[in-house]
Amino acid sequence: MAEITPYVQLLIKDNILYDTKEKQLEAVKENWAMIKFIHGPDKDVQLEAVKQDEWAIQRIANPDKDVQIKAVRQNGNAIQYIPNPDKDVQLEAVRQNGSAIRFVLNPDKDVQLIAVKQNTENIMLIHNPDKDVQLEAVKQDGEAIRYIHNPDKDVQLEAVKQNGYAIQFIHNPDKDVQLEAVRQNGYAIQFIHNPDKDVQLEAVRQDGWAIRYIHNPDKDVQLEAIKKNRSVVVCINNPDKEVVVHCLLSTPQAAQLLQDPSYDLKWEEENKERKWQN
Repeated sequence: MAEITPYVQLLIKDNILYDTKEKQLEAVKENWAMIKFIHGPDKDVQLEAVKQDEWAIQRIANPDKDVQIKAVRQNGNAIQYIPNPDKDVQLEAVRQNGSAIRFVLNPDKDVQLIAVKQNTENIMLIHNPDKDVQLEAVKQDGEAIRYIHNPDKDVQLEAVKQNGYAIQFIHNPDKDVQLEAVRQNGYAIQFIHNPDKDVQLEAVRQDGWAIRYIHNPDKDVQLEAIKKNRSVVVCINNPDKEVVVHCLLSTPQAAQLLQDPSYDLKWEEENKERKWQN
């Protein structure tokens, strides 16, 4: 903006330079920043200024509500320059830009919901989000639970139902949460400390390859895994004999051979021979 001479400053001070609405409108149309030199601009002048640039709102003392809405519809972040915006203005701001919620003091549930529906990560900008808002966030993206402080069990369950991997962001998940996580994605078991047998079984039922993340799986878990995919036997250290037989029987040629009464594996004898040789 061009330098303002002392004479012009005097005219502005006395509101002589912009003493009519027409002059005021012409001034802000030419340069929206001139609104700061207009004493008590009426609603039309305010609207024209924010129409030119939403940031003009910061130079308007006590902007009219319609002017506030006009500004935040253009850029939600303009709400930071509005003192005590009402709910209607807050809603318009977060509809335009969900992250604008960071400038809203104590937003209510409706405002919070709009923000997280737009982007689940906006929940990190909300202090103590409402439970329904938490649920909305994790239903869209289970891993959004990482931004929620002390989520309750309902929120935890919804998160892992949407994405089993979300369990990695839950401190001490109980068995119900563990089961839901591995039902959604068997590989989620890698984030569970000491999963019990029920959780192990659910994991391999969902994906047999999940057995690679289970330390010393017992025979039942091994069998469930190879029922899902016999190829996972390569991931099992010292598979149970019954597991090996099951794998063989699932191969037509091997099954036919094993069912032949003239064929004898003689595993016991072979094992004794190996021990004797050693």
